[in-house]
Amino acid sequence: MGIRLPHLVGSIVEAALTPHPVDRYLELIDPMLTWRDLRAQVIAVDHPTDRTVRLTLRPTRQWTGHEAGQYVQLSVVINGVRHTRCFSPANAARPGGDLELTITAHDNGVVSTYLREHARVGMVLGLSPAMGEFRLPTERPRAAVFLNGGSGVTPVLSMVRTLVAEHYTGQITFVHYARTRADVAYRDELVALDAAHPTIDLRMHYTRGDDPDHFTAAHLADIPDLDDAHLFVCGPPALMNAVTRFHHETGMTQPLHSEAFTLAAPITIDPDAPVDGELTFLRSGRSATNDGRTILDQAESAGLSPDSGCRMGICFSCNAIKKSGCTRNVLTGETNTEADKRIQLCINAPVGDVEIEV
Repeated sequence: MGIRLPHLVGSIVEAALTPHPVDRYLELIDPMLTWRDLRAQVIAVDHPTDRTVRLTLRPTRQWTGHEAGQYVQLSVVINGVRHTRCFSPANAARPGGDLELTITAHDNGVVSTYLREHARVGMVLGLSPAMGEFRLPTERPRAAVFLNGGSGVTPVLSMVRTLVAEHYTGQITFVHYARTRADVAYRDELVALDAAHPTIDLRMHYTRGDDPDHFTAAHLADIPDLDDAHLFVCGPPALMNAVTRFHHETGMTQPLHSEAFTLAAPITIDPDAPVDGELTFLRSGRSATNDGRTILDQAESAGLSPDSGCRMGICFSCNAIKKSGCTRNVLTGETNTEADKRIQLCINAPVGDVEIEV
């Protein structure tokens, strides 16, 4: 079996520079000079609304592009701690090139608020390859209805931009929900798309104010040949749930495609779950008496800083190998006793003695 020369050379170089990866040395010269790590430099910053920041990012050579609707993990160091969150590119799908992210600063949103207030041209951020199953079907639908709210506008706008670039001839209905008119980050472009393309039907609804307008079946009632359309929905749980009920109750024959940026309920720790045993962090040589919280929380209390992101079990940033012991998924209540099992630290708590490679 042959060995690829670049891979062999990389392995030799990294072995010679142990204990740190090659990129830890290269970043001292230039943060965008990387051997393995994928990063991106901010080349433009805009604030389309009071609550949002729009970043144009230029990735390093490892970036291979995204499919419309997918998301990336973006990492930033804040007060010495690396935080990772998931955001969806808004630009049309392409094999490489720059990325456009429009980020809404949420209440208590550490990363979103930091980027809105401190993002600047020249800033270098960590970046992951694109991922996610919320995508346009390979065989494009005869018609498409895009329902979205808040941050959910970005993946579906990527889909619409992609279809426009492909000269798609089917009917596109774009239904956007925002708090107020001033909260629509892409208002000018959406209005321009609606004016330039007879097959695009833009519908705006505002959920705050004297006459709040949330999703109802009437918002879709006059769409021609609605039963031929694929529905795509992305946004807050209330919108997701309402559209899902509509799709089920009306018996639509075409698929519903959906993605949520938040969990329906926050993570809570079961007060009646057993709390005992020792949590051993093998790589760092530390241990802690199990206090019932998630492994991520207990690792941080022990002075460790494992990679993490959403802290809700969505982004898969905090994976580690459980060498032995039993863990309980705090979202589902399921337990797992399998050795050498990769688990998510943010949603698993120890049950008895646990050894983890952190």
